[in-house]
Amino acid sequence: MRYIYVVLVSLMIISCKKADQQGVTDSQMSIDSIKQVSVDSMKMEMVKQQTIDSMRVEMANQKAATPTQTVVVEKSTQTTTPAPVAKKKWSGTAKGAVIGAGVGAVTGAVVSKKKGTGAIIGGLAGAGIGAGTGAIIDGKK
Repeated sequence: MRYIYVVLVSLMIISCKKADQQGVTDSQMSIDSIKQVSVDSMKMEMVKQQTIDSMRVEMANQKAATPTQTVVVEKSTQTTTPAPVAKKKWSGTAKGAVIGAGVGAVTGAVVSKKKGTGAIIGGLAGAGIGAGTGAIIDGKK
């Protein structure tokens, strides 16, 4: 019986050592493959950079081979700029009429029971009062 136990224990020890050696080998292989991928990636980047550099050299050669063109600009002494068009400004009467009409229409619509009729009457009254106030302001200027 002891003999069987000794054989079993020795087999377990031997198998564990082999497993450890395989684990080291596997991890070493994975590290090597990662290093190889990194090296391959760097090589691809170098190839890309060489391509870019060669394209830059070709572009420089094409620019050097292209004849230059001279452009002559002549300035004329005549000035033909049109006079700026002045915008027409609103008179005080017009501004007052528009503001008065808006305020009168809103007030008429709010106060009256018939909203449409009240807005029309208020707008007309407000326009008249606003135009009168604007005319007074225009007269003072």
